[in-house]
Parts: sequence; structure tokens; C-alpha cells
Amino acid sequence: MAMTDAELMVRMNRFVPPTGVLLNMEILAIDSEAGTVRVRYLPGPEFTNPMGSVQGGIVVAMLDDAAAFAAIVKAGERIGIPTIELKTSFFAPAKAGAPLFVDAKCLKLGKRIAFMEADMTDEAGTLLARLTTSAVPIAIPQGGGNMVERT
Repeated sequence: MAMTDAELMVRMNRFVPPTGVLLNMEILAIDSEAGTVRVRYLPGPEFTNPMGSVQGGIVVAMLDDAAAFAAIVKAGERIGIPTIELKTSFFAPAKAGAPLFVDAKCLKLGKRIAFMEADMTDEAGTLLARLTTSAVPIAIPQGGGNMVERT
């Protein structure tokens, strides 16, 4: 029996990738039918550049993780979603120590390729960055994967 979106959200917030722990990630909303997720990150000052903004590569990592989550929930089964291409546009600096929100959507999930997009905003709703990406959906065997259990 498939999990409800609420059950899936609880599970995905309990078993997270190591990057999720590192970046203080929490999934706030899932719509598996639409293939969308809303994720909150709380990056600390250790992720800032000399100007005091979250370093661009860290922003990309957050966007990429959230986009992958959108494809995973759309699939309705355990899959890996290794990125094969991505593009990120930056519109405003992301500040550490304050929540950053990523809304991600799986635009198309095929057997060989998936297309996703993700937008990052701050608490005021200002668009900070946008990612478009493609990835290869692959099956993950039961018990496989590199996840950390939060208690």
C-alpha cells in the first residue's frame, strides 16, 4: 500500500541524506501527484562566502537536493536521481542564519530521464535563485542508499 503524502513527509524528514543534516533541511510539504515539494533549509555561517552570503555552490546543492526530492515523490517508489545537467540563475544573495525555502517540481519523469526545476526564496518571498535540471532515475534496492536517521 502506498504512503499518503503526510506519511511520506514524516518518513522523508526522518531518513535524510547527509547533506540534509548538514544544511538543516526540513520538508514542509509534499504533493506526490503533482510531483512538488517545499523544503526549508537553515544554513549556518560556516557556509558563507567573504561577503557574508551563502556560497553559490551551497545554494546549488540545496536546490539540487529539493529538485531530486520532487522526482522521488513523483515516482512513488524508492529511486536515486543522479543529476546529469543543471543550470542555476542567481537573483539575490541568500543569507545564512535565516530560513531559506525551496519549492521544487518534477516537470517530467520518464524511464530514462527526469526534468525538474526549483526556486529558492527567503522569508519575505524574494526570489533568490532558480535551478533547472535533468537526471537519470535509477532503482535503489531495498535497504540501499546513504541515509541518516534523525531521532
